[in-house]
Amino acid sequence: MFKVIATDAVISKGFEGAPALRYSESGESVRFRIGKKVYDTRAENNHRWVNLSVKAFGGICERIKKMQLKEGAFVNVLGRLDEDVWEDAATHEKKSAMVVILDEIEFCSGGNRQQKDSTEHTAAPQQPVQAPAADPTGGGFTGFEPFGGINSFFDE
Repeated sequence: MFKVIATDAVISKGFEGAPALRYSESGESVRFRIGKKVYDTRAENNHRWVNLSVKAFGGICERIKKMQLKEGAFVNVLGRLDEDVWEDAATHEKKSAMVVILDEIEFCSGGNRQQKDSTEHTAAPQQPVQAPAADPTGGGFTGFEPFGGINSFFDE
């Protein structure tokens, strides 16, 4: 079994207006999807979304109910990667997809993230920060200065 750790992932919207979290009739299991925006130079705007299906059972399902998770919430998850296999009712073909069986979940400290994301689209593009030019006189900071004016590791 593979272990999966996803940090700063967002609870995805439900498909075609369905709820983001789908509980079983008994309430002993829940399914939802998480997404993470990742850097990819081949994608449009150098970013794309990676989405994973998640299943939770038993006690962890109770924890999710108490957390009152909703779409757009940022979470950290720990689980086991598994494979869902089913038969398509229309074509009678076997299909499969990867799924994370949840072991642990917690809210991610995404308070600043939401503010950043909301201002990201409205703020003017920022210019990249450039390092200051080197001091041509040689009197500037060199990146290393030993304490007390001597270097105890390399005596001259």
